[in-house]
Amino acid sequence: MTEMTAGTFMTGTGRKLRFALLFGTVSLLAACQSSQMMNQNVVSIDATQGSEQNIASLSNVIAANPNDPEGYNVRGAAYGRAGDTRRAMDDFNKAIALNPNYYQAYANRALIERSLGQRMDALNDYNRALQINSNYDVAYIGRGNLYREAGQQNDAFNDFTRAIQLNTTDARAYHNRGLIYQQRGQQELAIADFSNAISLSPKAAQPYNGRGVSYLALNDDQNARADFDKALALDQQNAESWANLGLIFERQGDFTKAASYYQQAKRLNPNYQPALQGLQRTIGSA
Repeated sequence: MTEMTAGTFMTGTGRKLRFALLFGTVSLLAACQSSQMMNQNVVSIDATQGSEQNIASLSNVIAANPNDPEGYNVRGAAYGRAGDTRRAMDDFNKAIALNPNYYQAYANRALIERSLGQRMDALNDYNRALQINSNYDVAYIGRGNLYREAGQQNDAFNDFTRAIQLNTTDARAYHNRGLIYQQRGQQELAIADFSNAISLSPKAAQPYNGRGVSYLALNDDQNARADFDKALALDQQNAESWANLGLIFERQGDFTKAASYYQQAKRLNPNYQPALQGLQRTIGSA
């Protein structure tokens, strides 16, 4: 089952800036959002973009306002988008030094620490963000993802649930809680959460794939296939969805077609065990 865990940088005004973390099997959730106003009436910058031109513009803003933590936080987000983790960390550290209660900067720094494998540092920063603002949904979701990766499913579940209780509009809270429901065998609750994730982020492939897996567990092949088809329409590189469709065809006795879907999943991910196992089952039966 695929986890939907895009990074989400936060500015001081609370607007979400998304970037793809380059580690593990993290997947991009959604396209970047639009422009961020820095130092009102000074300059309007698309801070979600990590281009050299954008970072240079942000640096000019900082040069004009060197004691404004907002500028460092937003430039740190741009560096994160560009994959420059060292400079991103430097900027988030500076933002926090200027404002020790800047909870968005703690959560942003936690994302970088997580990408670097510094799990305890990330956990400490999420905890600090929540000490400052106990209603900060982004920090609950980030910390919940850390807990899931550590196998602390109950703690993760509680954090995702708390974010949902805070009326988060971040689809990851529903999606990731849906994965936990799925693992617990509570497929109807999982389907409800995946559906909420889809309503919040209809162009993300992962919730469709997750919901399809739960439909499969309930032997609802028709709805499962519709969801896997939709997931592939959104992301042709999703090996799991190819393999899941292969499983549906295999269950229907169409071993030739099933093998072709497993083969495509294998091409995308040569080590994906469900695809390899599916090929072993179907090639000899076709």
